[in-house]
Amino acid sequence: MRIALISDLHGNQLALDAVLAEVARLGCDQLICLGDVATLGPRPREVLATLQALGCPCIVGNHDAFLLEPELLQTYTEAPEVVEAVDWCQTQVTAADRAFLATFLPRLRVPLPGDRTLLVFHGSPRSHMEDLVMDTPDAALDDALDGHTADVLAGGHTHVQLTREHRGMLLCNPGSLGLPFAAYVAGRPPMILPRADFGVVVADDDGVRFEQHSLPLDPGALIAQLGEAYPLREYVAACYRS
Repeated sequence: MRIALISDLHGNQLALDAVLAEVARLGCDQLICLGDVATLGPRPREVLATLQALGCPCIVGNHDAFLLEPELLQTYTEAPEVVEAVDWCQTQVTAADRAFLATFLPRLRVPLPGDRTLLVFHGSPRSHMEDLVMDTPDAALDDALDGHTADVLAGGHTHVQLTREHRGMLLCNPGSLGLPFAAYVAGRPPMILPRADFGVVVADDDGVRFEQHSLPLDPGALIAQLGEAYPLREYVAACYRS
């Protein structure tokens, strides 16, 4: 079984189309979205429409929650650029879009061959705003997992790919499809890369493993997608040109 994981799409329709084509080429059996689908990117409604048409399971991310409960944003950040971009997205999405977002799940447990399991979430099993990274101490990771166990644990949120063993479990992060970062930033301004990241959980007779995938994208096409009204246009375009 091959399960494709996408996360942190952030309104990047060009990247989503490219990844969906690659997932089909790889012959994946299932697709799961780990959240943060619309905000911070130039094509929020298009990405939402594509996901809804796909009918794949979707996990609620913090940015999805911001569209449903705007007051949550101030508990996460006061960065003017982020606030402006989220506020702009609020003006783009419709009541029907929000109804779709309201169907997203906090977590999902997926059976794998060989009596194994995959547990997916956004940040951590207990919070869609929590970062799990390579150097998160074991004790802190135990707390973040909040008693949840599985053969494979998968979340997004950090925009950086991760594969890590923890107490016999495989912890992984597919990275960001829409706004992949060059490195973990912990709230600092990121360098956004002109590519699309995703991952594939593979379960077979030999066990389970996680494949990290990165698709290079045309910077010019990405810049052309941004549009004049998109609040982060200049910053994101400068990253793509670097």
